[in-house]
Amino acid sequence: MLDALLPDGMPVLNIFATVAHNPRVLERMLAGGLLDKGSISLADRELVILRSCARCRAEYEWGVHVAGFAAAAGLSREQVEDTVCQAIDPNLWTDKQRCLIGCVDALHERQSIPDTLWARLAEHYADDQLVEIVMLAGLYHAVSFVVNALRVDHEPSAPRFP
Repeated sequence: MLDALLPDGMPVLNIFATVAHNPRVLERMLAGGLLDKGSISLADRELVILRSCARCRAEYEWGVHVAGFAAAAGLSREQVEDTVCQAIDPNLWTDKQRCLIGCVDALHERQSIPDTLWARLAEHYADDQLVEIVMLAGLYHAVSFVVNALRVDHEPSAPRFP
């Protein structure tokens, strides 16, 4: 299953090797991923993922996404590092990005989104996109639980938290 997932010569990521101890769970995990071309931009997707992983202290998954997607998503080094900060630097982010970060933070802290923030998000995103954003944050909470609880070894090419 892992050989079919990756291009020739690419090493298996430690998360997949770890979850492969239960092939059924790995199969369902891969089938439920949201790394395809979805209804939100790559930049928005990666911001939600990085912030979710940072809030869950999932350094492994945060680093994998920094290494694999942050540059393609157009995130600067300062922005990537800021995703780990409890209080972000608002000057690094657009209003739309601050809404996304606020959404992730609210879901992490309250498991819900306040009406005022929901209204701000709705100024930037359609209903289908809002569903994807919430599901993406939840999915990466689950991924964070997996990498933290199973103590997945860091990838040599992935950065650590600043």
